[in-house]
Amino acid sequence: MTKAIEIENFSYRYSDGTAALGNITISIYHGQKVALIGPNGAGKSTLLLAMAGFVKGEGKVLIDGLQINRANIKKIRTLIGSCLENSDDQLFMPTLFDDVAFGPLNMGLEPEQIKKCVADALGMVGLSQMADKAPHHLSAGQKRSAAIATIISMSPKIITLDEPDGSLDPRNRSNLVKLLRNLPQTLVIATCNMNFAATVADRVILLDKGGIITEGKTKEIMSDAALMAEHGLEVPKSWPSN
Repeated sequence: MTKAIEIENFSYRYSDGTAALGNITISIYHGQKVALIGPNGAGKSTLLLAMAGFVKGEGKVLIDGLQINRANIKKIRTLIGSCLENSDDQLFMPTLFDDVAFGPLNMGLEPEQIKKCVADALGMVGLSQMADKAPHHLSAGQKRSAAIATIISMSPKIITLDEPDGSLDPRNRSNLVKLLRNLPQTLVIATCNMNFAATVADRVILLDKGGIITEGKTKEIMSDAALMAEHGLEVPKSWPSN
């Protein structure tokens, strides 16, 4: 497998000097579904921002072999798409079609190409019949799927998601799990929900206080009750059957 994301000795401090991430070194391979787990304030969201080039620190961050810098950032933004914690932040156009078309339009695609990208993305997330609907009329689960569609329409190789299951009821959470497990892209998901992580991810990276505690196969790491309790986390109640 080739590396989708490679981070070497990355550190980041907030503007007030508080350390957010310290000496992070990880490799994530194409095709993997990775969950960043850890308590609130562990650095999960900041690490996602670093992967997308939204925060700059010390060390190296490479996306599909390209180092994040001024020369490469435009290309990198076509390789990695980020779903924010609040879906409303990504849905701001009059209709869902317009929202999903926004990325392809700014990529310079032709009108017919844009229509196909939108149709394919909405079909993948099960919202084909909602194209003409105003985003603010969608349910919480539909908004989450719509936000993912705005990323899928640009065909990135990598998708990051920040607490994607937040505020979802059991039915919509189950639908989201199915969607994420079926996506072909490399996924990196920050979550505080251990049951969700166990269901979606094949690998987890445990962070606490801005550093990596351990990483490995999901069940191997998350079934360690002592380790999980030490970092304020719970062992998942169940594991996927496959």
